[in-house]
Amino acid sequence: MKRAAVIWAARTATAQRLTVGSHALIARIGHRTAAWIRAGRRDDLTGLAAALGCIARAVLVAAGAYLLWRVIRAAPALLWALVPAWCWAALRTAPRTAAEPAPEEPEQPPGSTPEEVYDATLEWIHQQIAQRNGIHLFELLSHAQAHGLFAGLDMPNFRATLERWQIPVRQQLKVSGRNRPGIHRDDLPPRPAQRASPGAAQEPLPTRSTAA
Repeated sequence: MKRAAVIWAARTATAQRLTVGSHALIARIGHRTAAWIRAGRRDDLTGLAAALGCIARAVLVAAGAYLLWRVIRAAPALLWALVPAWCWAALRTAPRTAAEPAPEEPEQPPGSTPEEVYDATLEWIHQQIAQRNGIHLFELLSHAQAHGLFAGLDMPNFRATLERWQIPVRQQLKVSGRNRPGIHRDDLPPRPAQRASPGAAQEPLPTRSTAA
């Protein structure tokens, strides 16, 4: 019985790493693809002419995705190679250590006050929400882990960390047609009048998991 529990726990931890790693990998690919498309804009031109490079790159990305889909449709056996490759990449992207409990109080980076860390985190969340009504927690955590933050922190501990810092989390928030736990823009305090220092802004709500 004890052996079965250990095996189940190991499988659950692997599945969790695979899920977190997949989210982080998707976010990383999305951010890099978007950055590559934006880099096609010409600063020496205006109007539509300036955006032609972005449009061309977006068409190339769409064409590549369509071509990949057609290849998989024509040869489904390729999935036997693509799926393990994706799982391997996701596991490498996910934190290598098991999830650790969040400390009672987050630790701020050296030289930063708790107020600066809070302001940096609030600014970061506002930036990720942008013009949307809010953001799902899994997207926020995936973005952070894709940039080396909150390594080893799972979703429950991430949510608990945010709520300890008086950042409200809704159990169900509809963003892009999907209902999941998330942060609504109307629940957030106003953006800080002045941005926190660059060092603090790079490490929102640091925990012992990220400082290690």
